[in-house]
Amino acid sequence: MTKEERLKIISTSWELHNKVEANYLMNPAKKEDDNWLEKQRLLLADMALHLLQTSIDPKEIKLDRLRDNIYAILTITDQFLPKANLKKATKKLYDIINKK
Repeated sequence: MTKEERLKIISTSWELHNKVEANYLMNPAKKEDDNWLEKQRLLLADMALHLLQTSIDPKEIKLDRLRDNIYAILTITDQFLPKANLKKATKKLYDIINKK
């Protein structure tokens, strides 16, 4: 993939990110509300777009950003897949990066 193609994808992802984030911010749901998981889906999409941006950047991948993106995605996803024990995986992420 060329640098120009990567930059175009990043540019498009920011357009998508702005739409997703605006809808997330407009959603008044609180943790106890019925609409909470819908709001979390928007947050998950937001974080997935950040992961895309981190992954596709033409420069060398920044492992700390990758770690933070994955951490956020696992933390949010834990609400949807509570039996997957994703919280445990998030704790290991920082250990792996710090040991390198």
